[in-house]
Amino acid sequence: MKNIAVVGAGTMGSGIAQTFAQFNYKVHLIDISEATLEKGMTTIARNLDRFVSKEKISKADKTQALQNISTVTSLVEGVKNADLVVEAATENSVLKTKIFKALDEICAKNTILATNTSSISITQIASATNRPEKVIGMHFMNPVPIMKLVEIIRGYATSNEVMKTIIELSKKINKIPVEVNDYPGFVANRILMPMINESIETLYNNVAGVEEIDTIMKLGMAHPMGPLQLADFIGLDVCLSILNVLYDGFKNPKYAPCPLLINMVMAGKLGVKSGEGFYDYSKESKAKKVAKTFS
Repeated sequence: MKNIAVVGAGTMGSGIAQTFAQFNYKVHLIDISEATLEKGMTTIARNLDRFVSKEKISKADKTQALQNISTVTSLVEGVKNADLVVEAATENSVLKTKIFKALDEICAKNTILATNTSSISITQIASATNRPEKVIGMHFMNPVPIMKLVEIIRGYATSNEVMKTIIELSKKINKIPVEVNDYPGFVANRILMPMINESIETLYNNVAGVEEIDTIMKLGMAHPMGPLQLADFIGLDVCLSILNVLYDGFKNPKYAPCPLLINMVMAGKLGVKSGEGFYDYSKESKAKKVAKTFS
């Protein structure tokens, strides 16, 4: 497996592309937006510069990694020689199934199709293809170049051969793959999102303020980042989307998103990416503080 295609050049897609490129895989980074591709490559270059400054990689390693990535706006052109396609588009089931239907028609028969979904059913996504045995979940954690975990999610029809191939590939890019089964939210977000939602409920009920809640969780539970700051980092719209998947999937009221979260998303307060969420990121010092949390 030498050629990797990544669909979506946002935060997760660019991080996945960078990770594969650092381990000398040839990567096609695909997005319909030239501006998003440019922004993604700028982020990758900046991340690599940070690794160079910390002596984690050499300047030659940085140059090679960047040379390993090519950008393209055409899905057909980007995936035609791919051994593996990793979809990292917006967390929307309609969009993802549409992409997978197209990928199934375009890609070679032996190409493995993976999705970076953090909550949506792999079986549902695979049903849009004629190769459900070759569809699998690869849920990377953010920021991808640093975080070790990859949740490997087996769909109902995912073959043992594909499962083994993806687990071995994950190890080759210095990740720790953990196999889970295909239920809403898998493991990471089934546990994380209710905690974030309960933190928002705690704020909504005026038990404590934003910084107080985060400080208690950081100092009392040894979390590197408070749950409200983490929600800002993930994106409040993404948090809401995952909670809706959990609520729809289990029909359990404990997964129902807090009204405050719903209102903030409707108001466009999405966290770091919009400049304001539970914290105000319009001030450079605050934005830098968040950006450096996982650096």
